[in-house]
Amino acid sequence: MKTIDKIPVSKLGRTTELVKTGVKVGGNYLKYYGKKAINPDMSRDQLNEDNASDIYDGLKNLKGSALKVAQMLSMEKSLLPSAYVEKFSLSQFSVPPLSAPLVRKTFKRYLDKYPEELYDTFATQSVNAASIGQVHKATKFGKELAVKIQYPGVADSISSDLAMVKPIAIRMFNLKGNDSEKFFKEVEGKLLEETDYILEVEQSKQISEACEIIPNLKFPKYYEELSSERTITMDWMDGMHLSEFAKVNTNQEKANKVGQALWDFYMYQMHILKAVHADPHPGNFLVDSETNLIAIDFGCVKQVPMEFYTPYFELAERKNIDNPEFFAKKLYELEILRKDDSEKETAYFSKLFYEMLSLFTTPFNKETFDFADETFWNGITELSEKYSNDTELRKMNGNRGSKHFLYINRTFFGLYNLLHDLKATVEVKNFERYL
Repeated sequence: MKTIDKIPVSKLGRTTELVKTGVKVGGNYLKYYGKKAINPDMSRDQLNEDNASDIYDGLKNLKGSALKVAQMLSMEKSLLPSAYVEKFSLSQFSVPPLSAPLVRKTFKRYLDKYPEELYDTFATQSVNAASIGQVHKATKFGKELAVKIQYPGVADSISSDLAMVKPIAIRMFNLKGNDSEKFFKEVEGKLLEETDYILEVEQSKQISEACEIIPNLKFPKYYEELSSERTITMDWMDGMHLSEFAKVNTNQEKANKVGQALWDFYMYQMHILKAVHADPHPGNFLVDSETNLIAIDFGCVKQVPMEFYTPYFELAERKNIDNPEFFAKKLYELEILRKDDSEKETAYFSKLFYEMLSLFTTPFNKETFDFADETFWNGITELSEKYSNDTELRKMNGNRGSKHFLYINRTFFGLYNLLHDLKATVEVKNFERYL
């Protein structure tokens, strides 16, 4: 894969890159409408593919929060055309890495030492490159190690990057009014946390130590003396990415074993720790030769306050969803319904969230759940299409819910997708045996 010798770090440099991307996308539309004038039946498939490629190519050179947003969107499989999902999903664990000279220069800037001064051996060619950092293989203490190094300029460009993507997000998610700022602040805060590698090591140790009682779940050891605000050193863990395992595995027992470990890991964090690994994409998990699940990245951890946790999971119970008075009360507590809503808005969003929660909480109301069940997935797709094409919704303020929904919903949607890819069947309450 081609390496990158330079990353734009100034606001002007990064804005220039995005403007170039915008010009390319504009050209794609001109070509599309020119061809459509000749062939009115022409689909948007080629336009989507061209736009997805150009947008991804622009973002992958910028790295950082702009690419992280693409990664987040790639998990919303029912929101975007497949061309965007496929292209943006590359940002999860496969983007052009920094070149060897830039890696050495970046190490020297962060630690005042070159990598060969810190480790017995250090491979300057990365083994894994993602949105905020890339991973290298090294040795020390007679052990194989994984060393994660953050891309230069990422932490300093978060606010300006988000300001650039904000207009796109406002249009895409139909956000109106001043309240939308709370969602952008939530994203900005989490992305800033993800660039603090000292915090990541601390979170990694806390969660891995708390969850080590869960069977078939493994974590690397972290080395604080070889880590810093912009670098992390941990044990090298052998295994294949979860998505690769899901593609090649044909053994249902193994799929269920990995899926159960994944489900129990998330339920234990959510219900016991009230803090959850909120970045459940395949690049953050490995499966080893003994079919153990390995969690390798804790950059994004979401604290779950009780004032959100309680009504959120009360509405995971079918009897509560079917109780109109109780249901309405909880919608207000979760900021889904607002005191200034019109009668029409109250009725509309009550119906929307009744349908959504009735479907999305189905796994919680079963003893076991098969995530390969296409009826469940078709229902999610149909509901998404129904409301994404609803002209009434576009007229209303789509700015709904507590800021905590942003990462908690992302967590569950990502978890459901991983389990669907595995085609796993899980015991829903199994995590309770580890209390």
